[in-house]
Amino acid sequence: MSASSDPPPVVIAGAGIAGLTAALALARAGRPSIVLERAVHLEEIGAGIQLSPNASRILVELGLRDALAATAVEPAAIRIRDARTGADLVRLPLAEVAARHGAPYWVIHRGDLQAALLDAVRAEPRIDLRLGAYIEGAVDAGDRVEVDVFFGERRGMVRGAALVGADGVWSKTRVAVLGGEPARYSGRTAWRAVLPVEAVEGLRIEDLTGATSLWLGRRAHLVTYPIRGGRLLNIIAAVDGDWVEQRWDTVGDPSDLKAAFADWPGVIRDLLAKPQSWRKWALFAVAGAPFARGRVALIGDAAHAMLPFVAQGGAMAVEDAAVIARHLADPSRPVPDRLAAYASERRGRTAKVAGAAATNARVYHLDGLAAGARNAAMRLMGPSRMLARMDWIWGWRDR
Repeated sequence: MSASSDPPPVVIAGAGIAGLTAALALARAGRPSIVLERAVHLEEIGAGIQLSPNASRILVELGLRDALAATAVEPAAIRIRDARTGADLVRLPLAEVAARHGAPYWVIHRGDLQAALLDAVRAEPRIDLRLGAYIEGAVDAGDRVEVDVFFGERRGMVRGAALVGADGVWSKTRVAVLGGEPARYSGRTAWRAVLPVEAVEGLRIEDLTGATSLWLGRRAHLVTYPIRGGRLLNIIAAVDGDWVEQRWDTVGDPSDLKAAFADWPGVIRDLLAKPQSWRKWALFAVAGAPFARGRVALIGDAAHAMLPFVAQGGAMAVEDAAVIARHLADPSRPVPDRLAAYASERRGRTAKVAGAAATNARVYHLDGLAAGARNAAMRLMGPSRMLARMDWIWGWRDR
């Protein structure tokens, strides 16, 4: 644990991307933290994640460049393609993005990102990571926050200067502590799988493993990009439809996916037939959450879970972590004022990014004449104007 001269610790609920980044940012600023994670073991989960410069810059500044670069891939381009023909609508060169914003555009396995964060967290004496810790509730006691925690069957109290809820879309902190609303199903589902690149070498798809590709189709779209140093291909298939499963994450039936993409070109259907297993995720969103109240605040998906259609869910969590750490490390104001300032700074930006994702959800899945108009507009704008439209997201910098 931290030295006795350190200020009281910040209690962080959740050891995902948001929670680990926040703990690391606080430690770099000299603030101790206690990270409470309900999982007994932190395992490699999920599939790929895109880290645009607004997120990768923060991670590099936290000292993770070498650890992330060992497995991350910098795709040459983002290729936006017409699902009916496979032809490019526009090709966005990502080398230009790195030069423009001073940080790389990485694609990486979520497990590799979490492992890099976890190694850095465990090397920090100011961070106390406690696994198997389930938060039951919390009380803002005025001069501190008291967090009611179960460590297995043993119940205890963890006290700190503040509680940061980084506990994801199903956040206990948001609902039970701050009285926020549960997450709501968006009407869309994401299917995720990974493949060894050798499994797709025979497919007649140009640049499948060298770029991030986005295929736009009727009521569905497809995203692919390389991860694990280029050894694996990450595949995400997003479709419109109801969710009838008991859980929000389940094993997907490939026949359902096949039906959703039945009218897509044969080469895409061949790609989707390659994985031996799929995970199916209901896409839930969080809007209007109370970002902060008193000594309690939310970051990441707990505050603003959004559709993944600008590839910014993880990036917003990293941004949140950096901003809340900056505010909490400022001793010139009371803690509630620091958290209120964090909330004021982040609420507008995350809402704007979530709005852009919701717009893309509609635009990506257009059909008929509307899809034709979309395609023509993208071709007309071209790479430079399309990239410029992302500057407000990718060019963000913390103060």
